[in-house]
Amino acid sequence: MSDSARFSAEVYPPQSAQGTARLADAVTRLQALGPEFVSVTYGAGGGSAQASLQALRMVQAAGGTAVPHLSAIGMKREQVRALLECYRALDIRRLVILRGDAPSGLRGTGDFLFAGELVRFIRADRGRQFHLDVAAFPECHPQARNSDEDLAHFKAKVEAGADSAITQYFFNADAYEDFMERCVAAGIRVPIVPGVMPIGEFARLARFSEARGIDIPRWIRRRMEAFGDDRASVRAFGIELVTRLCERLLALGVPGLHFFSLNDAGRVEQVCARLALGHARAACAVPSGT
Repeated sequence: MSDSARFSAEVYPPQSAQGTARLADAVTRLQALGPEFVSVTYGAGGGSAQASLQALRMVQAAGGTAVPHLSAIGMKREQVRALLECYRALDIRRLVILRGDAPSGLRGTGDFLFAGELVRFIRADRGRQFHLDVAAFPECHPQARNSDEDLAHFKAKVEAGADSAITQYFFNADAYEDFMERCVAAGIRVPIVPGVMPIGEFARLARFSEARGIDIPRWIRRRMEAFGDDRASVRAFGIELVTRLCERLLALGVPGLHFFSLNDAGRVEQVCARLALGHARAACAVPSGT
């Protein structure tokens, strides 16, 4: 694969001293790969605001381009304005705008119900000061009644002012290809970057995926089950599987890849090395258990 292929990664804020150390290691190693940016998740209603800010500064200190997530649910307009001022002061020029999942008791307390409303507000308040990414769902958002409704919601976010999109992760390239064909037919022209989840602990991934309506094909589940408690084999097969997925996506001409790292740089290093992305050739010798 070409060095010119663009990729980015996502990390989440630390919740403990051990988590801070893990994040620092992940950020350093991810940045060494040469990503376009590293995004940082953000809890609905600003619940993780300070931890997210700490993580953003950590990315910048490592020499990276830090991109905050901003969730619509539970947010007030003045909160958003204050955050935008803070981000501008940090020379942040790109945001990932999400609806967010409302914690118990939070829904209905903010000024925004959907990501598109927050995109429209930021555009009205700040013009083109920020590049705005939104989420897309090749396998359909779990709360959408059908794929047509889901596509209509996505188109509304683009029409509200989104510049590009990052998809939820998936394991079937056909889902992304079909989604892209439907976007073109609907007149959606923004770049749509596929989200990629390098597989580590399969049981955790299965729970996470089920809660988000993400399909793990039966043959993958059966292969993983056959490994039992052999974590090294699970991880090795997961890296191989995700590498093949990325190869197919790159062959389709995707505008980039976005890796959900879960603060585990080792898996991203191995996939990037196999794909020869960025500066990752030196990581080819990274053992599969790191």
